[in-house]
Amino acid sequence: MSELRDGLNERVRALRYAVNRVSPAPLLVRAGIFLTVLIGFLVAYPVEALVPRSLLALTVVAVLPAVGPRRVWPTFAALVTVGGWLLATVGYDRPPALWRLVATASLLYLAHTLCALAALLPYDAVVDPDLLLRWLGRAGGVVLASAVLGIVLAWLGGVGGDHGFQAVTVAGLLVAVALSALLGWLLRRR
Repeated sequence: MSELRDGLNERVRALRYAVNRVSPAPLLVRAGIFLTVLIGFLVAYPVEALVPRSLLALTVVAVLPAVGPRRVWPTFAALVTVGGWLLATVGYDRPPALWRLVATASLLYLAHTLCALAALLPYDAVVDPDLLLRWLGRAGGVVLASAVLGIVLAWLGGVGGDHGFQAVTVAGLLVAVALSALLGWLLRRR
């Protein structure tokens, strides 16, 4: 019995020591993950589905990637977000609004990149604020470029009316090929 008590006391001491060593930067990144995932849920899900019980479940799901960014939880949270988007568009017959699509995709990307950062940072890491600002600046640039490209392509898709234009289809295909070539070049450059 005393061995069990000694083992338990040792674990409590180790936990207390670990909690005292936690630094603010990793906690801020993990709080950002939680907020980004939760806001993504609120944007993706229809208002009718956001009852107190489902809000509690979504809050728990939003905590999971913040606590375990190296595990399966970021993927699970992304799938729950996509499920909310599908529930809104298919289950509640909502037309897919461009702003909701861009916001949901942006929040999914931000949650993903914050989880990647949190997976690299131990809880007791001392982090230069410039690192966090550069990381968020790069993520903001990707989100802005993607949103602008998505809005432009959506506008080009509506140029032809109901019938569409073959030139717009070819232009979209060329943009996709050019982006793939750019990504391939950037990967080889490393």
